[in-house]
Amino acid sequence: MDYQTILDWQIKEQVHTYTERDTMLYALGVGYGADPLDQQQLSFVYEKNLQAAPTQAVVLGYPGFWMGDPATGINAVKLVHGEQGLQIHRPLPISGTVIGQTRVTGINDKGPEKGALVYSERKVFNHDNGDLLATLTSTTFCRGDGGCGGDDPAPYTPHKLPEGPADFECDLPLTEQAALIYRLSGDYNPLHADLQVADKAGFKRPILHGLATMGVAGHALLKMCCDYDGSRLTEMRLRFSAPVYPGEVIHTEIWQQAEQLSFRCSVPARDQLVLSNGAAVIAK
Repeated sequence: MDYQTILDWQIKEQVHTYTERDTMLYALGVGYGADPLDQQQLSFVYEKNLQAAPTQAVVLGYPGFWMGDPATGINAVKLVHGEQGLQIHRPLPISGTVIGQTRVTGINDKGPEKGALVYSERKVFNHDNGDLLATLTSTTFCRGDGGCGGDDPAPYTPHKLPEGPADFECDLPLTEQAALIYRLSGDYNPLHADLQVADKAGFKRPILHGLATMGVAGHALLKMCCDYDGSRLTEMRLRFSAPVYPGEVIHTEIWQQAEQLSFRCSVPARDQLVLSNGAAVIAK
């Protein structure tokens, strides 16, 4: 991987049309509707009074796995998703056409034996009126590409969680089919469906997408702090700490100080932290 090549890489703009069905499918993939008698959850998975989950922005205007292009020089087998940020500028429409514009914003080389961090940004615009709907920031850890050059700063520093017990705790179950449902929102990496691929990657079975775990955390924030009003969650960022398996229960701890939220997620059955350094902002 060459620093200047990646910094100048032209990622194709995406025009993405999605329907109410896609909005409901995304929500099902991250666990909304697990209790079909919960009227508040139902508003994300049923066309009556339908609203889009704010974390659905992560699948809109998705540029695809551009780092897998051999011309990038990136060792795609060794990369992992390290961090994700989300800022919602306007509530997401439940259907429509959006434009996704993605660019590399920087690279931080940790050294030949340590890998490199690649920072990218995606802006999602309403195709009809040009309104900016969401800005997404992402950090990809390219474990096999250290020594490429670059010392660009990270888009943000890791958020430090408060000390003391959490103000809220929430357990949300995942179905055994969660990864198979979530991949239908656009990320078809076989790691999340194919047992042989998962085995080669060192996992006992296909794992859940990291961004799906983020969606479950967003669900917990809406449930515990926003009364399931999707328009209130305006910012969210976190680190991915460990993979999640479909069928597991995700335990979210939340600390609230006015509109500022701190959170982390774990899988109690394995005593494993899976999302860390979580920060969010909610509107009053």
